[in-house]
Amino acid sequence: MASMDGWDPEQYRRFANERAQPFHDLLALVEPAKFLRAVDLGCGTGELTALAADRLEIEEILGIDHSAAMLGAASLHATPSVQFSHGDISAWSSNHEHDLILAAASLQWVPDHGEVLRRWTGALAPGGQIAVQVPANADSPTHRVASRLAAAEPYLSAFGIAGPPVDPVETNVLRPEQYAQLLYDLGFERQHVRMTVYPHVLPSSRDAFEWVKGTTLTRFKTRLSEELFHRFLVDYEHQLLDELGRHEPHFFPFRRILIWARLSQA
Repeated sequence: MASMDGWDPEQYRRFANERAQPFHDLLALVEPAKFLRAVDLGCGTGELTALAADRLEIEEILGIDHSAAMLGAASLHATPSVQFSHGDISAWSSNHEHDLILAAASLQWVPDHGEVLRRWTGALAPGGQIAVQVPANADSPTHRVASRLAAAEPYLSAFGIAGPPVDPVETNVLRPEQYAQLLYDLGFERQHVRMTVYPHVLPSSRDAFEWVKGTTLTRFKTRLSEELFHRFLVDYEHQLLDELGRHEPHFFPFRRILIWARLSQA
């Protein structure tokens, strides 16, 4: 069931295998080490937090998310060494207490990545590592159609004086080289930043609509009435399929930026 913040764990899980691929690639960048304490910022439904704890032999990991619905689903994966908590990932930090920070498909939801990464870096112990993944597909039809529709009536007026919610990927996500520069300026000893295109093949072009219904479209749900949001989804699906075409299967290339860095032991 969807929560007041718009997130629906079951909708999000519809493409669990595809969403897990970048997470596996992110974990592969992490260098072997003794991880006493780690954090997964934007942990979602928690399956991947538990997977990271097992794969990297983390003694203690805390998953943090802002969505009560997602945390409710994540609680099923809690153990003495894997815990979950409500929180604001943009404000989170600690006093050099963490050996690893993970953030998979979550950083894009908050602004000012330079300041956020500075705060996260302050939470790392000497030799600590950070591994982050963000989508970089703001120019894809799924995002362009959403922004275009939100700027049209009757939706534009319904958003009020604040206007339509911005596309967080377009507004917040930086270029790969900018992340590399940030990591250098923050004092990381080693780093790896790359853009990867994930060549997903979905059963049909309509599944592209189902994909974003569980992610980027959530930002409209909390700003529109239930009736108007339903109309928004109908209009969005129609316009998206007009642009993508109606066919089976559907090739769904998805650009993501993978970011890893490690501090010096000194």
